[in-house]
Amino acid sequence: MLIVDDRPQNISLLNAALKEEYALKAATSGKQAIKICLSSPVDIILLDVMMPEMDGFETCRRLKENPMTSGIPVIFVTARGEIDDENLGFACGGSDYITKPIRPSIVLARIRMHLLLYDQNRTLERLVRERTAELNETRLEILHRLGSAGEYRDNETGLHVVRVCHYSRIIALSLGLTDSEAELLFNAAALHDVGKIGIPDSILFKPGKLDAEEWRIIRSHCETGCKIIGVHKITLLKTAASIALSHHERWDGNGYPQQLKGNDIPLFGRIVAIADVFDALTSERPYKRAWSVAEAVEEIARCRDMHFNPRIVDAFLQRIPEITDVLKQFADMER
Repeated sequence: MLIVDDRPQNISLLNAALKEEYALKAATSGKQAIKICLSSPVDIILLDVMMPEMDGFETCRRLKENPMTSGIPVIFVTARGEIDDENLGFACGGSDYITKPIRPSIVLARIRMHLLLYDQNRTLERLVRERTAELNETRLEILHRLGSAGEYRDNETGLHVVRVCHYSRIIALSLGLTDSEAELLFNAAALHDVGKIGIPDSILFKPGKLDAEEWRIIRSHCETGCKIIGVHKITLLKTAASIALSHHERWDGNGYPQQLKGNDIPLFGRIVAIADVFDALTSERPYKRAWSVAEAVEEIARCRDMHFNPRIVDAFLQRIPEITDVLKQFADMER
């Protein structure tokens, strides 16, 4: 508990009434009180109003404006007992208003009540945070499972999605994107191939060369994936739809489905394009052997400025050890 009063005798009076039940700190000015609240834990504040330089009302306002101190209950303890003063105290964020001379039993009862309310509020806030985190985790898990569903038919373990998500985040961080941007990409990339759900098995599993019509159907998975995700205001799903639609575009404009070129291709789509191709090259498929990391890296470097954004290729090449670790950690295993 923090007692704030510019008169030492008032602090001594409150200290005598409260020291048996509470750990006490004291401040003789509003500035000192704010400094203490920012540097050490304070559960409740007993605040005088009439202080020089910064009065109690202004001190309370500043405490309530700062997210670090806004939740601390403030009880005004003052000789100013006018209704207008009480109204002002509540208006600036005070929890209670006690006029002097104080009665220790009243002060103790008010303090217990506000500490109980404060504890209840903190418990509720913690439960809300935990529940929100649980819901977010569940949503992300469902999203990743849906992404794996599109790959599971094409790749028995479904680990292609996991690897592409990790590669994409590594490349994003290498490019200088923020942690939150890289995390958004990591989660949104899970749905890059969800449109494969709509590709017939006869084409998806064909070991030989595809004809022109079969290639058209394979390429339709980008638009199908975008449609499956749909139109949303939620940033994660908007990003996932953009990646699903754009991850087969090429830097030189010869990709699909929209033949976008250069920076017209969404950044996340350009990143996932490299992650996706690297994983395709290093994975075994019915129609090809798995390339070595060195072979795949050489191919991506060769396609710099044609298939891929040169800057993103450079970012990818700077993180090959991390990329290789992901490839080993999430290697495809026979079921």
